[in-house]
Amino acid sequence: MQAVVRTITVDCRDPYRLAQFWSQVFGTSMHPDDYPDDPEAIVNIGLEQPALLFVCVPEPKSVKNRMHLDLEPSQPRDDDVARLQELGATWVDDHRRPDGTGWVILADPEGNEFCVLMSAAERATLT
Repeated sequence: MQAVVRTITVDCRDPYRLAQFWSQVFGTSMHPDDYPDDPEAIVNIGLEQPALLFVCVPEPKSVKNRMHLDLEPSQPRDDDVARLQELGATWVDDHRRPDGTGWVILADPEGNEFCVLMSAAERATLT
């Protein structure tokens, strides 16, 4: 019997605020039962995809993530990086290469790092 990933759980200080950010990242909605000051919030990121579950914990993030999301945007990577920064993401590091490959590391409003990769269309131009 195989296991499937139902949720990816993120410990955080403000589940509702973080779920709002990530629902905008994925262009999806939050669970209808979620509200401010709720100890948990859920974002469904797509059909047959695991949901993101944000759970309130008392301690702040203190070190680099041991696991993170790699996002493949539907638009050019640099355009999506700009969009994500407008939503509240912060710049962490740049791993783009002169040939267009590579990625950008951003952090969500609570400092959880994630990577923005090239879009499929951008990758197709490299072959």
